[in-house]
Amino acid sequence: MSVGGVGVRVGGVGVRGLGASPGAASPGAASPPARSLRVVRRRDARLVPVAAAAWAAAAFATTNPTTALPLAVGLWACAAGLLGLAMRDARKPARAAWTRGSWALVAVAVAVAAAAATNVAAAQPARAAAASLEIDGGRALMVDATAVGKIERSTDGWRFDATLRRVRYGSSERGAVSFGEAGVPVLVRIRDRPAGLDLGAAVRLPATAWPAGAGRREVLVIDATGAVEIIRGPAAPLAVAAALRDGLRAATASLPPPGSGLVAGLAVGDTTAVGDDLDAAMKAASLSHLTAVSGANCALVVALAYGAAALCRARRGIRVAAGCVALVGFVVLVSPEPSVVRAGAMAAIAMLGLLLGRPGAGLSLLACAVIVLLLIDPWLSLSLGFALSSVATASLVVGAGPLADGLARWMPRTLALIIAVPLAAQLACGPLIALISPQLSVYGVVANLVAAPAAPAATVLGLAACLTAGIPLLGSGLAALAWVPAAWIAGTAETFSTLPGSVVDVPEGPGGLVIVALLGAAVTAIVVPTSRRVRATAATVLAAAVVVGLAMGPIARVVTQASIPSAWSVLACDVGQGDAVLVRSAGVIALVDTGPDPDALTRCLDAVAITRVDLLVLTHFDLDHRGGVDAVVGRVGTVLHGPTDGADDEALIARLEAAGAVAVTGVRGMGGDLGESRWRVLWPNLHTPPGNDASVVVEWRGGGVPTAILLGDLSAEGQQAMAVGASLRGGYDVVKGAHHGSADQHAALYRALQPAVALVTVGENDYGHPRDETLDLLTGLGAVVARTDDEGMLAVWRDAEGLRLWRERAPADVDGGR
Repeated sequence: MSVGGVGVRVGGVGVRGLGASPGAASPGAASPPARSLRVVRRRDARLVPVAAAAWAAAAFATTNPTTALPLAVGLWACAAGLLGLAMRDARKPARAAWTRGSWALVAVAVAVAAAAATNVAAAQPARAAAASLEIDGGRALMVDATAVGKIERSTDGWRFDATLRRVRYGSSERGAVSFGEAGVPVLVRIRDRPAGLDLGAAVRLPATAWPAGAGRREVLVIDATGAVEIIRGPAAPLAVAAALRDGLRAATASLPPPGSGLVAGLAVGDTTAVGDDLDAAMKAASLSHLTAVSGANCALVVALAYGAAALCRARRGIRVAAGCVALVGFVVLVSPEPSVVRAGAMAAIAMLGLLLGRPGAGLSLLACAVIVLLLIDPWLSLSLGFALSSVATASLVVGAGPLADGLARWMPRTLALIIAVPLAAQLACGPLIALISPQLSVYGVVANLVAAPAAPAATVLGLAACLTAGIPLLGSGLAALAWVPAAWIAGTAETFSTLPGSVVDVPEGPGGLVIVALLGAAVTAIVVPTSRRVRATAATVLAAAVVVGLAMGPIARVVTQASIPSAWSVLACDVGQGDAVLVRSAGVIALVDTGPDPDALTRCLDAVAITRVDLLVLTHFDLDHRGGVDAVVGRVGTVLHGPTDGADDEALIARLEAAGAVAVTGVRGMGGDLGESRWRVLWPNLHTPPGNDASVVVEWRGGGVPTAILLGDLSAEGQQAMAVGASLRGGYDVVKGAHHGSADQHAALYRALQPAVALVTVGENDYGHPRDETLDLLTGLGAVVARTDDEGMLAVWRDAEGLRLWRERAPADVDGGR
């Protein structure tokens, strides 16, 4: 007999084993199956408050590390007292069973919270020692570290998690600080990735550093200032895994893009070959989770190993052991970084439930996994990735069934269950995703349904190709087979991301979270069987949201357009952490860089009614300067670009040319007209190597344009090199500060430029941009500093009253000083 498709023996455990009363049901009472199901659900959720206590304590302790020790002591004392109460009540048979159990549960929750705080307190001395290093003012350091995370591309090069082993000040051994074998967690950012750098490698590099901030796992952010030396390569297991991943990338390199770049991502989470355009499309279609190693990948690997053992008629213990061995091997293969270990731990605890005969206790297993992971790594409590993983899993365990029941009123039950799985994940994760990217994927559920059948096939075939990459024909053949479902997923992402209204913007920060959560609750209330009044209220909320969304979009655009001064000549778009600056003379438009995101650039261009860009300057090819190029492809006359560095850069230029643009490499001495204004390239030289210091620096004069110079991402060294022989004439109206206001500036250059207005194009970032010392330098020269992160869009022009500066989020008509 079953209730709602769940029998009396739920999760392989009988009613008596779950604590149901052995006696017969009394008249009028719920039937034994229904009662047993309620018991299962109640017990399934029993660990949830324990996990919540661990999460809260870990979050508080990591953000207030100096209080971790007294917090731990207090919680341990409280746990001991609660345990005493539970033991006292256990000796009183007359006391209600639920009371005895409640005291014990509260005692366990407090003890787990104490353990999390204890872990933070134990790590605090080493972390405090690292945070107290003399690193102010960009002091030169020599750093020894070991890579413990995946080597990933960033907007400025590469980045990876590492443990800090030793620090020297400059080249002197005097005052060197060692942190032992355990090390201290840090984030390392480098310009170029040397051969041999992979997870497990020990490195030495000249660098500068600054504190990462409370609540972050990494204590310091370390920026390399020179070449990275590989002291020791990865140990044997990690080296073999790196070789296998390299082999898979090589086997797919010759396959047609964009599917070729997805194979390694779907199989082993290696997104190195995923292009920026495909990455943006995957995010817009809500499919980016497929290239992140998650519990689903781990579960698939475990299921394959478990099933193979079952086919051999192995006992349950051997099947579970086979699954665990396969899981460990998979974690090593894809790189045992924190996110992968987290996914593996959840899968391992699920295997433990299987071994104990409780595979159906999903919420208990999830809560147990969360508790274990927070005790091991309390800093996960502030990780959005960890929160997304936990919420997504919980939504499938708790929400997919009720959603399927509700959808089954309107469609076949099988189809309802298929739709309920991505819908539950989308509704649960949407509010958290809004904190990362303030937008909603309109077609996310449908895109996941279309891509879902291909994901397991791509993962399995890609894994097989990875493991056999060194075998001629076999590895390449399997890679070719994996390309087919990968190409399907890539095509799905590109198709849905280009549909009208594929994403809807929501407010940034907590406001967006609340709005998305309310909309998700309204959808849930409509789908899940509820009262007629609740469904009517939810339908009204959704209808109002649709009306407001449709109305506010056009209205907001009209209001923004009306507020922007029509006389602007230089306009800095608010595109987040990146550059996108418009220059206009006599109706002719130049755009210097495109920012990191096409949607952000499109909003800016629409706000000022620009449909065509006569001159596009790509100062260099970092993502935060060319990531938004899709917004202008097919609408560009001439592309002036810095030196290319590889196939990706050249492919981008080729795309623009194929869409009708004329491409020109910018070098010092080049010049031209923009309407009635004259532009001149001041840097780079002909043989300057690609990178930040090869940024195309353009000066603008005349034709109604305030005298302006845009410095790209030049470092202090690049600025100094540019200034030599540049024939700079001081008294610039507008200077776009280099590299988003980083500390790496050549003060003498700014003194020579004497800016009246300094534009700092910057968004939320982990780099500390803009740095206080740079802002002080600019204000000390008498410049009015305007920054896009605080003030939004910025516009500068000249009129009869002189130089004018307008800020989107500040009073207009601020005098720029000249």
